[in-house]
Amino acid sequence: MPATGRPCLILGVESSCDETGLALVSLPERGAPQLLAHALHSQIDMHQAYGGVVPELASRDHIRRVVPLARQVLADANKSMADIDVVAYTRGPGLAGALLVGAGVACALGAALGKPLLGVHHLEGHLLSPFLSVDPPEFPFIALLVSGGHTQIMRVDGVGQYELLGETVDDAAGEAFDKSAKLMGLPYPGGPHLSKLAVGGDAQAFDLPRPMLHSGNLDFSFAGLKTAVRTHLVRLGWLDRPDLLAAQEAQPVLANLAASTQAAIVEVLVKKVLAALKSTGLKRVVVAGGVGANRSLREQLDRACARRQIRVHYPELHLCTDNGAMIALAAAMRLQAGKATLVIEPSFDVRPRWDLAAI
Repeated sequence: MPATGRPCLILGVESSCDETGLALVSLPERGAPQLLAHALHSQIDMHQAYGGVVPELASRDHIRRVVPLARQVLADANKSMADIDVVAYTRGPGLAGALLVGAGVACALGAALGKPLLGVHHLEGHLLSPFLSVDPPEFPFIALLVSGGHTQIMRVDGVGQYELLGETVDDAAGEAFDKSAKLMGLPYPGGPHLSKLAVGGDAQAFDLPRPMLHSGNLDFSFAGLKTAVRTHLVRLGWLDRPDLLAAQEAQPVLANLAASTQAAIVEVLVKKVLAALKSTGLKRVVVAGGVGANRSLREQLDRACARRQIRVHYPELHLCTDNGAMIALAAAMRLQAGKATLVIEPSFDVRPRWDLAAI
């Protein structure tokens, strides 16, 4: 940790996909890191017209947003650029162009300020984000990482001590939410809209598969579930018919289909987590990533774990999405654990594909 005679101040830059996040975390010589300020810009409105993320547009928007957001967090924390000790940025995984924007800004700041850089794994940021909550976890624990592009179960024994226990073999849980929602004519991003629609539906109205629920391992598969949703819409005569999907009489049926889809995803996630807990003997769970904000998942996992006297930890809802706070925190915890490699020379070596278990 840089010797400054005061808490180490870390600027975190997140730009892996369609959110631009900046944050300042203070790392004292002793004690837990503290979030001083963070700011986030979501590109949802821009990508909505295309029904998904357009990588080139995402990169250009990061360029526009990152400097104003950096100024905002510095002002909110009553700090200046000169106070920064380490510049942390998302090195991967993510969209190559978007990652390069964050890396470029971080390298420029590091060079201008004469401060070291630290490239952070995006999923490690999610994994450690509950340590910023009012109820932080303790090591070791089972982690369920559920985001738009990743579904993984990890055993976590400490910072940098990650063992992959299971992962998706095709679509991630977030993709199953989003792709099913798109088939139902719901706007981008589909997952939150599907969950909202599901509130008024019957979760048992449609018989949908629970892929790999009884596979005997901790891997996932959600592509077949999306295909089953498509098959039901074909039978209803509604597939690729936005006029029929938007009709008032279709809404109760779509609510039932949404509820059934959500129930299938949540059941698989919960039962796989319980299986991981049983096989490892651990009594603590961390849930992180965008899907971790899903109310049904939280309720059912909380209920199942309470019966087994298992503690469950989540990030605060506003930190479930991609954000700079989790990147600055991951950097702080690596520095604190003595597992950070600080770099002085600027490097644009981003890693769009990067295995978390290998870091």
